[in-house]
Amino acid sequence: MNLRSQHNVVVVGGGTAGLAAAVAAGRSGAQTLLIERYGFLGGSMTAGLVNPFMPFNAGEEQIVHGIFQEIIDRLARMDGYDKKTRAFDPEIMKVVADEMVQEAGVELLLHTCVIDVIMHGNEIFGVEVHNKSGRQLVSGKVFVDATGDGDVAVMAGAPYEKGRKQDGLMQPMTLVFRMAGVDVSRVPPRKEINRLFLEAKAAGIVNIPRENVLYFSTTHKGELHFNSTRVLKADGTNVEDLTRAEIEARRQMVELAKFFKERVPGFENAYLSRSGAEIGVRETRRIIGEYVMTGQDIIEARKFKDVIARGSYWIDMHNPVGQGQEDNPYAKKCPPPGESYDIPYRCLVPKKVENLLVAGRCISTTREAQAAIRIMPTVVAIGEAAGTAAALAAKHGVYPRKLDVSLLQHVLRERGANLG
Repeated sequence: MNLRSQHNVVVVGGGTAGLAAAVAAGRSGAQTLLIERYGFLGGSMTAGLVNPFMPFNAGEEQIVHGIFQEIIDRLARMDGYDKKTRAFDPEIMKVVADEMVQEAGVELLLHTCVIDVIMHGNEIFGVEVHNKSGRQLVSGKVFVDATGDGDVAVMAGAPYEKGRKQDGLMQPMTLVFRMAGVDVSRVPPRKEINRLFLEAKAAGIVNIPRENVLYFSTTHKGELHFNSTRVLKADGTNVEDLTRAEIEARRQMVELAKFFKERVPGFENAYLSRSGAEIGVRETRRIIGEYVMTGQDIIEARKFKDVIARGSYWIDMHNPVGQGQEDNPYAKKCPPPGESYDIPYRCLVPKKVENLLVAGRCISTTREAQAAIRIMPTVVAIGEAAGTAAALAAKHGVYPRKLDVSLLQHVLRERGANLG
């Protein structure tokens, strides 16, 4: 196995968090490598086809700026963003991601998977990758795990939790899809669509464990975006479960499309235009870090001295065993109106591994807090903080755990982050 390259910062996963982390590290002057398994970047924004951006405001205050705002601005300049609905074009998002990474001087490896971690004590020496060129070893000073599932952290020996305590179940998965050729002017109100949906469920025409149909407009006329499939009792870190989930979700998608064409006005000439390249996974591992953020932190809008990002989204816990929200005392709760909660830097610093940061939905939280911080705007902000911190740690020759957080906050604010 050949040593392919050495870098200051190695980011694994070019999704929502990893894209921001790599761009932030590159802009900080760090020699940065970004490793991504698909042939394009963006993760949930592109491969997952997740749309639109969930709210990134607390009342009238926009709380997520920095790289996320730049993404929006770039999308808008290419006619790929609708400010009113927060919908964006995933194909244009791929191009925006390419441009940002290239301009930041980041080396990029697409079509590449990390298959192992090489440890020296409690430090990661390098990651073993596999792609069409074979197997190579990539070494670095500081690593960022932006895989979504904490794959690198787990291979390196970091502790983690997964699923709920009573049965290990996680939130259901969803394959999102789009229908084009819709006469939107004739589509009935949501209440009527949901009445027709429940009627079809009662008649056995539709077999999907949801209580309603969730859909959004897109940036294209005559096209609607559906977030309405639901696959229960599947583990996103288990390949057999993922395989089953992808097949079941496509079955549900076709069933829903047929229902709309046959029973909902405005869809007579509509057709399935596309679906996500991968099923959407809401929840898997949560890496245990120096601080574990809780549901109470969310609903009390708690502030932290080591804040590196802010959020305001509610605790959205999809039921692992059926329709609606999970039977959990925190489900559907949210911060007080107009308030936001801080995400502390310590949640990005895993225990037991010295030169690693985690970014994205796998940061150190409880299930309840994870259900709130997992949305794309918040994840981009977390990724930007992780990439900046990794670059600073590499530059100053310190472990991320020992990094001066005030220095990190200063740099983030200089780049437009709103830390309150």
